[in-house]
Amino acid sequence: MGQAAPVPEAPEMRLWRIDCGTLAFSDFGAFSDTRDYDGQRRTLTDSCYLIRHGDAYLLWDSGLSASLIGAPQSDDGETISLDRTIEAQLAQIGVKPAQVVYLGISHYHDDHTGQAAAFPGATLLIGAQEWQAIRTVRPESERERFRPWISRGGKVEPVARDRDVFGDGSVMILAMPGHTPGHRALLVKLPKTGYVLLSGDQFHVRESMAMDLVPTFNFDRADTLASSDRFRRIAKKLNARVVVQHDPRDIAKLPLFPESAR
Repeated sequence: MGQAAPVPEAPEMRLWRIDCGTLAFSDFGAFSDTRDYDGQRRTLTDSCYLIRHGDAYLLWDSGLSASLIGAPQSDDGETISLDRTIEAQLAQIGVKPAQVVYLGISHYHDDHTGQAAAFPGATLLIGAQEWQAIRTVRPESERERFRPWISRGGKVEPVARDRDVFGDGSVMILAMPGHTPGHRALLVKLPKTGYVLLSGDQFHVRESMAMDLVPTFNFDRADTLASSDRFRRIAKKLNARVVVQHDPRDIAKLPLFPESAR
């Protein structure tokens, strides 16, 4: 009898949290259409994530624009700021932008797409509805961030449903429409840590997840609530570590940069 084929070695998996800015609100009221946050001040973090899968890297979301460094902007009770670019933080762990094979975008809002153009060689993974909106109805300022893929030959793979990025179940882009038409969350399975579920903007703070709150500016309320139910069910079934990307209290759920979860 012939010898059994050797089992291929599992790819190295690592997950880093990247600081992609800060958003401060004098009145957080718009983040609940049932008036739960009226008059409250809140400061949110803007978090991005780098996932290593063997020799390939996926960057999840691209934060606020690099133009904000040293020049915070305030408008209508909101102040946004950025201290360091994603590229500068990646350099700290020895990763170059050209090594980022995939750029995954949870949705088209500017605090998740601001530095996308810094990774023109990456294959863009984005909800199909988001990509259609960017090319047709979103403001020109948003289209400019995606110029490498709109007019310069960059590779785009619009995601219609869920997407198994590497084909082994370790990194799954999950359809969570409602916040925007093609909003997505990200599920990562790490060898030691287990499942980590990154929220995108399904929830902005922990209380919104606990109380099923819907921002006034969401695209579709019913879709938001259905996606929230799906998100919680997946988290419970997999005993996943839920990270609400905008909640500063959830930064500590992962090792502090430049350390990574494994």
